[in-house]
Amino acid sequence: MPELIIETKNLKKNYGQKVAVDGIDLTVEGGSIHGFLGRNGSGKTTTIKMLLGLTYPTSGCARVFGMRPEDRKEGVDIRQRVGFVSEDKALYNHVKVRQMISFTRSFFPNWDRGMEERLIHLFELPLKQSVRKLSKGMRTKLALLLALPRRADLLVLDEPTEGLDPAITEDVLQLLVGMAADGTTIFFSSHRLNEVEQIADHVSIIERGRIVVDGALDDLKENYRRIHMVFKEKAPEQALAAVGSAQFKRDARSLTIFADRDVETIVDQAYLHNAVSVDVAPVTLKEIFLECARSEIEA
Repeated sequence: MPELIIETKNLKKNYGQKVAVDGIDLTVEGGSIHGFLGRNGSGKTTTIKMLLGLTYPTSGCARVFGMRPEDRKEGVDIRQRVGFVSEDKALYNHVKVRQMISFTRSFFPNWDRGMEERLIHLFELPLKQSVRKLSKGMRTKLALLLALPRRADLLVLDEPTEGLDPAITEDVLQLLVGMAADGTTIFFSSHRLNEVEQIADHVSIIERGRIVVDGALDDLKENYRRIHMVFKEKAPEQALAAVGSAQFKRDARSLTIFADRDVETIVDQAYLHNAVSVDVAPVTLKEIFLECARSEIEA
């Protein structure tokens, strides 16, 4: 069994009457690239903060490297083994870029100076410039540089390519893949679903504080299908709903179903109800994300 780097059980977080995270069960295996997806306000950032001990759960539990983030000593031990890039790319604005790098480097004995130099060159960071004057993209580059050379056991990245151009984005993604191949576990959140699809091997989708999809990316893309059917007469939506299919879109004699299981059964039922044609097509991660989000909103 692969080592579990992150594990949560019925993890919840309330802010007064507002439920931010509503009982999630999450596992992240060692050496994996785990995409953590959700709309704004879905509970992603709150979950990340609980994993790092930056806020405490209302109930349930979280373990990172088998330790409790809310415990003061264990929380420090966790953060020493984690490289974190926050959504807001929080940095010390009053110092220069070179000073920020030097200051951060001093805390990490395994700091990779070779990677530091490569990233300074790749990102074209202005070392003498004040952090305050950096553009959005440059702040992202600096945040990545402060996290990646630590050679951390776990990278937690919240929107790690925000503001980057396509060429640099591709370089960063390939760097992350290489680090995962060397044993680093990567847990990252991004709104750029094509990037998640490009490098992730496992995906969890959170909506309204609950995990609504979780699985290996290849399995999700294999199981989910869009089925478009045309019938001689009115489309038999109720009959097909009984099969257990997910989302329906009906237009007179046609019916489109977004299904996550029982595809062959749905196709068989369609022909039993006089379907003229049935087309089964694969879907992208973006389509899975959008359909699951719509399903939860409608529910």
